[in-house]
Amino acid sequence: MKEVLESINGIVWGVPALILILGVGLYLSIRTGFAQITLFPRALRSFLRKFRCREATDGVSPMQALCTALAATVGTGNLAGVAGAMAIGGPGSIFWMWICALLGMVTKYAEATLAVRYRVRCNGEWIGGPMYIIQNGLGEKWRWLSMLYAFFGVVAAFGVGNATQINAVITGVNEAVLFFGGTPTPAGNLIMGAVLAAVIALMLLGGARRIGRTAETLVPFAAAAYLLLGLFVLIARIQDIPAAFAAIFEGAFSPRAVTGGIVGSFLTTLRIGVSRGVFTNEAGMGTASIAHAGAEVTHPAEQGLMGIMEVFLDTIVICTMTALVILVSGVPIPYGVDTGAVLTTRAFEAVCGGWVSVFIAAALCCFAFATVLGWGLYGARCAQYLFGSDVRRSFALLQAVTVVLSAVLNTGTVWLLSEIVNGLMAIPNLIALAALSTELRRLTIDYRHGGTYESFHQCKPLRALSYAEIPSSGGKSQAGGQENLSSEYRSA
Repeated sequence: MKEVLESINGIVWGVPALILILGVGLYLSIRTGFAQITLFPRALRSFLRKFRCREATDGVSPMQALCTALAATVGTGNLAGVAGAMAIGGPGSIFWMWICALLGMVTKYAEATLAVRYRVRCNGEWIGGPMYIIQNGLGEKWRWLSMLYAFFGVVAAFGVGNATQINAVITGVNEAVLFFGGTPTPAGNLIMGAVLAAVIALMLLGGARRIGRTAETLVPFAAAAYLLLGLFVLIARIQDIPAAFAAIFEGAFSPRAVTGGIVGSFLTTLRIGVSRGVFTNEAGMGTASIAHAGAEVTHPAEQGLMGIMEVFLDTIVICTMTALVILVSGVPIPYGVDTGAVLTTRAFEAVCGGWVSVFIAAALCCFAFATVLGWGLYGARCAQYLFGSDVRRSFALLQAVTVVLSAVLNTGTVWLLSEIVNGLMAIPNLIALAALSTELRRLTIDYRHGGTYESFHQCKPLRALSYAEIPSSGGKSQAGGQENLSSEYRSA
């Protein structure tokens, strides 16, 4: 069974899929005038302003939407995924991870912008995502594609968004127990699973607002603590930083020269860097747009800026920090073997001492718990799209049961299956992004020329919607009608 799944996974995440992801990113870059570069200064200013002065809204603030999206992307991939990429593809894989992030920034910009453009008002809150982008943007005849995406989203929420993350939390706690001389037990794992299940169920039942407030507190704290520790390591080994960057750039085009021939060809380094880059920031999968769709903003592109910052913070900042810590630590990299978080932990220990293993375990726990919340929202939205609003409580209950089971069972096969489903999710989403590039271009032009999209909140919805009606609704969302656009946008 495992061999079959590995073969399927190799196809789903193979060269054609990576070309599709990078190709759509390049196409959207051209269509938007390379928004990830030209709008980056504005995105950075907007992020810093919203971070310092977190506005109070009746719904989800742009910062809460960003933190919810980051909760699902900043996780074990930033610690374990980066280390594995360097071990399998050499230091040069980080360079290609940067290239992937550069294109992923505009893909996330497109996802967040179009999610706000085609979202719907339902039961007092904004909901959206690839399902609504496809249905309201491409038309009712494409609803089968939106339902396919929603099905993949529900499956992934129980796998990579729950089972594997909870397993990482339990493993991290058990490592801390061992450090202090204790002995992990199955009964203890079961108790931890039950407690986590209760907390997560309460969060999911609270909806996007409760998840957003939790993510807004947890994600910046965990990320800042990890970055501060990484900054301490880099300052302590500041003389080795130039050599670390040299290894990355040289290894990108001549991996054998850096790894002594243990890591194979240039194509291997390229493939590993791109695939791990996509896996850590999820650009192209469309999941983050579900969180961004709930933000209270005055223009769709305004939230698109948060999509740019999401990939920048996740890959350019946090992943780069992990890579540099490993390279300057002096710890030998076992090329050819996916070491996971073990290599990252050893790198920190080499500079800071053995106590840091407890800190890394705690960081993994925080990131993994935040990921469960973010993916819980994604899965709930996908389930609601397929089955109506009544499914929310049932979904939260099933998520809680999955948490308990994941605390005591091996999730290796689940992880492999989840990777396959993640790859399949990208296909409907990328089709929609490419097909709606003209609409994205118009919104970008309008925003660049000062369009405020003021009527976005002023006009009345076509009619009130319930979750049960959404899959069969053929009309545009409140944000979908041309009459809702600013006059500047209409003339663009």
